[in-house]
Amino acid sequence: MANALQQMMRQRLDRQGWSYGDVARRGGIPRSTVHHLATAERLVRMPQPATLEGLSRGLELPLDTVRRAAAEACGIHLYPADEEAPESRPDPEVDLLIASVQRLSSDDRRHVAALVESLLERAPKEPPAED
Repeated sequence: MANALQQMMRQRLDRQGWSYGDVARRGGIPRSTVHHLATAERLVRMPQPATLEGLSRGLELPLDTVRRAAAEACGIHLYPADEEAPESRPDPEVDLLIASVQRLSSDDRRHVAALVESLLERAPKEPPAED
């Protein structure tokens, strides 16, 4: 059974009459990458942001649509942004991190939490906001 990304790509290619090469040229990504994403039974990890952007351009689909299909193909659920408050939309990398952490073992989650705490401690402190 095809994953969400494969289904989306197949529908788009069939509807537009495009080849993998057509998508690759428009998106500025290698044809082999397009072919892999369209035919891989299950993605092991989320494609790089530049790859998703290129695929979005090549397929002429919104980046968010492509990102969500790729995440689902990896077994990751990205929570939808609040449509009424576009300025409050989280960074896509934050969505991916949150969704990915849920797939880790409890020991690995503790390691990630410790790393985040360590990084936050060394980050420069922001002055309190004025009311």
